[in-house]
Amino acid sequence: MTFALKRAEQTSAATTTSLPDVQEKVAAIIADIRTRGDEAVREHSARFDKWEPESFRLSRAQIGEIMARVPEQVIADIEFVQEQVRGFAQKQLESMREIEVETLPGVHLGHKHIPVAAAGAYVPGGRYPLLASAHMTILTAKAAGVPRVIACTPPIRGEVPDATVAAMHLAGADEIYLLGGVQAVVSMALGTETIEPVDMLAGPGNAFVAEAKRQLYGEIGIDLFAGPTEVLVVADDSADPFVVAVDLLSQAEHGPDSPAVLITTSEALGRKVIEHIDALLPEMPTRDNAEPAWRDHGEVHVVADLDEAYRLADTYASEHVQILTEQPREALEKMRNYGALFLGEGTCVSYGDKVIGTNHVLPTRGAARYTGGLWVGKYLKTVTYQEVTDPAASAHLGEVCGRAARVELFEGHARSGDVRAAKHGTADLPWAPNALARP
Repeated sequence: MTFALKRAEQTSAATTTSLPDVQEKVAAIIADIRTRGDEAVREHSARFDKWEPESFRLSRAQIGEIMARVPEQVIADIEFVQEQVRGFAQKQLESMREIEVETLPGVHLGHKHIPVAAAGAYVPGGRYPLLASAHMTILTAKAAGVPRVIACTPPIRGEVPDATVAAMHLAGADEIYLLGGVQAVVSMALGTETIEPVDMLAGPGNAFVAEAKRQLYGEIGIDLFAGPTEVLVVADDSADPFVVAVDLLSQAEHGPDSPAVLITTSEALGRKVIEHIDALLPEMPTRDNAEPAWRDHGEVHVVADLDEAYRLADTYASEHVQILTEQPREALEKMRNYGALFLGEGTCVSYGDKVIGTNHVLPTRGAARYTGGLWVGKYLKTVTYQEVTDPAASAHLGEVCGRAARVELFEGHARSGDVRAAKHGTADLPWAPNALARP
């Protein structure tokens, strides 16, 4: 038994493909910056942000002046949150063992983790200066051991976003640029006369920023393809409907296309949640985003039991999944498709976004079916190495390699194995009888 108390009026796109006009505009900017470098960056910044300072990069003196303007409590809060993010990222890093094993006598295989040499972090601005994104991108890269991390954030209505710059500086950014939008992403990815390129990009942004990352992927690495923020709540009859309503709206305010979904075993709770949302929305300061998000993309589904709730929730593969049930940890065993799981009334998605320490850069649009979110491992290349120190082992592997390669018609590969089978063993080289002189 499953039925809907509220269905979405519009269906969110289940693809990362952008609208053709966004694709075309982004492609033009990328091509322009690729050709004209700094000159093009300056023109696009002036066009989109009305911002063209002498240098987009903030100097140490400028950063010092900005830091002095930020209230002490804001600095203290940034430092607290960054301590949480750093601590969890370091524990994640510690879980990633480097290994070396001897698989056969004298055959040594291993892997190690190498940080990328340079990473770029995009920290959104505009109406909502997402300074928490500085913690998630810059600080996590530094925890992974990335030697050079550069960061860009746009000016806000022609002003320096002091708190965001403070967060970027305290997170450990080696270079900070007051530069936004596609021009920032392309500058970091491709480099210009004044900005050295990076190896990978991370951080959320609007549709144009997301499209720029999509088009540049392959030339550089990226964290993931981002779409509108998503929240899904699984609740039973023990949940507080007011809390559920507030938590759904907390994510709906991200944008008018942000899905907010409730799956519940209680029809009474579902109806009460809808009543609370209808009462809260008119006075909500971010109503212009939250109201259309709930109207067009909000859903409430009633199911027979929690097993059915978890199965239905997995089909959404939502970015954020909040479990408001009597036994919330049950979801750890029952669910598999989510960006991040928030267990019980004591936590909420907003904690993950702002303060608790896990990373808030997470998969959307169903990508949680195949990937997790940003973490230290995204900034690391896990590379393998091999060494054969026993001649007999090399000879044996050479014989097997020769046979296996010839099945695939790779004669050159086979001969590499043949040479070792002959040099370190007793095999012949019929294709080059005089190539090895035997003692």
